[in-house]
Amino acid sequence: MKAQPRGTDGSLLASLPWTLGALLVSLAPHVPYLAVWITVAFIGCAVWRYIIEKQRRMLPSRWIRGGLALLCFLGVFGTYSSISGVGPGSALLAIMAALKLLETRKRRDQFVLLFISIFLVMSSLLREQYLWSLPYLIGSTLIILTAWLRMSAGESETAKQSFATGGRLLMYAAPLAIVMWVFFPRLASPFWAVPIDTSQATSGLSDSMSPGDISSLSMSDAVAFRVQFDGEIPASRDLYWRGLVMTRFNGRTWTGSELTIDRTAVDEIIESGEPVSYEVTLEPTRQQWVLALDLPKEWSLPRTFMGPQQQLASVTPIEQRISYRATSYPDYILQADLSSLSRGWYTSVPDNGNARSKELATQMREAAGTDTAYIEAVLAKFHDEEYFYTLQPPALGSNPVDRFLFETRQGFCEHYASAFAFMMRSAGIPTRVILGYQGGEINPMGGHMIVRQSDAHAWTEVWLERYGWYRVDPTAAVAPERIEFGARGAALDGIGATWGFSAPSELLQSLTMTWDALNAKWNEWVLGYGPDTQDSFMEWLGMDDPNWRKMLLTLVGGVVGLILAISGLMMLRSRAPAKDRAAILYARFIRKTGLQQRTGETPQGFARRAALESEMSHHVVASVTTNYLNARYGPDAEYSLGKLRNSVAAIR
Repeated sequence: MKAQPRGTDGSLLASLPWTLGALLVSLAPHVPYLAVWITVAFIGCAVWRYIIEKQRRMLPSRWIRGGLALLCFLGVFGTYSSISGVGPGSALLAIMAALKLLETRKRRDQFVLLFISIFLVMSSLLREQYLWSLPYLIGSTLIILTAWLRMSAGESETAKQSFATGGRLLMYAAPLAIVMWVFFPRLASPFWAVPIDTSQATSGLSDSMSPGDISSLSMSDAVAFRVQFDGEIPASRDLYWRGLVMTRFNGRTWTGSELTIDRTAVDEIIESGEPVSYEVTLEPTRQQWVLALDLPKEWSLPRTFMGPQQQLASVTPIEQRISYRATSYPDYILQADLSSLSRGWYTSVPDNGNARSKELATQMREAAGTDTAYIEAVLAKFHDEEYFYTLQPPALGSNPVDRFLFETRQGFCEHYASAFAFMMRSAGIPTRVILGYQGGEINPMGGHMIVRQSDAHAWTEVWLERYGWYRVDPTAAVAPERIEFGARGAALDGIGATWGFSAPSELLQSLTMTWDALNAKWNEWVLGYGPDTQDSFMEWLGMDDPNWRKMLLTLVGGVVGLILAISGLMMLRSRAPAKDRAAILYARFIRKTGLQQRTGETPQGFARRAALESEMSHHVVASVTTNYLNARYGPDAEYSLGKLRNSVAAIR
């Protein structure tokens, strides 16, 4: 087999920077999720390849490229512990593009790189389709198209002309894309918007709670869900968004039971007072639980059930943004009767560990006399003694409840909920821990409530005779501002006042709310365009009983019509320009000679032939030819055009 040449001749030097730019733009949204070494390797290969082309050096040999490919593959596998999924897949795609640069010697190789660029751009949508995704898609696609055109551009064509051509192509494609997006039948479960796991400990929900293992908690402003209330918004102290219920404690970690359907769970809720109706737009969680205001009795989300502890859950993990309506009753009595088996389950604690806390619970319960008085005594202990709310508590180690209650006395909601639940169970009071969100922030721009990951919260429910399960939030005894003003209000703790201004400032707050309102509309109108929304839109357009067949026929008809319209527009743009007046007069002269002008024959050549073959005088032929040439190319075109018109008109 003949070895391929490894040298470069600089023929790609003009178009290679555009290809490298397209690759870098397509890689940009992946950089925050890629390992640092992958980004460094990508940039290194790009610089290396440009130097090779500029200095006419040799490309790396096949053995070197093969070794680098193997090392990079093993690096990706070692970094992500997998080669499947959005994260590892994006990393492999980026490395493949980087290594492909090192064997690029012809323009067809550049075409492959630009195809990879398109895949990188589109794969960024697998993570999320943010509001900025649309301008990024348009901009990156325009750059890739420009790079494509620069590979075949002539020497006289400028980059500005290629850019304009790429923009015109995008404008031709935009109506087709819109029609296909509107009329293509929507799938109920799309496969995109796969969330990415991160290793950083941030505020939010997890399926377990181990306060003793978390030494710090970062405040995440990421939106957990948005809520649009039908009527008056409940007070902040009533905004408890129920997520999952923790019922088992091993001395360090609280966990919940397996999610199962309990068809009697709704019947155990005795509601009172006015209901609260609202619509929730929930961000992807990759978990099954569904957030709802405590306590929900009705919900519209299909394939969703209520578990035995009155938590809502989806049959499948929530891999995409969803919207659903729900109706809740803030005033309720839950499970007025509790069986002895359930009582034993909700009062169990490990026999070993946290002995000091058990002893304290026994003493306080005997001194209180009643369960209600004991609950108030424990809450008073948290409130009156030196317990502090902080997001950076010290590590607890072994016997975390003992160490928290008697030594560190610092923590956030999970610490207080865990310690309180342990104290209750040690005194024989059925108790469980609830994880969810508390509070929310009203966006005056959009009129909806924003619940962020920083609003994640833990509280408890105790079971009391005649009251059933009763919500008790021990964090409210330590940091009531956490309940009244939210997690961020508790965390700031007057910092802005110390500096002489509000934190965040009014301008920043206004910008944040405006951006969130735009995101909410983007989610509602674009990302929320699902089967139900599409059916409603089709009915608004006048389509009775929309179904797949009708929408596909409409789609095909719309696409065909647009293609014909765009084709007609392109034909109008590319048709030959109308002949000028001099050419029209000269064509009339040719017809009067009775001859046909041959292909490629010049006016002088035709004049010589006409003088010999036609009956027209030599003087007339010469006069018409001279006037025609002067009208086309002479300095006084209008004067010569008039003489040409007179000369042709005089011919009989």
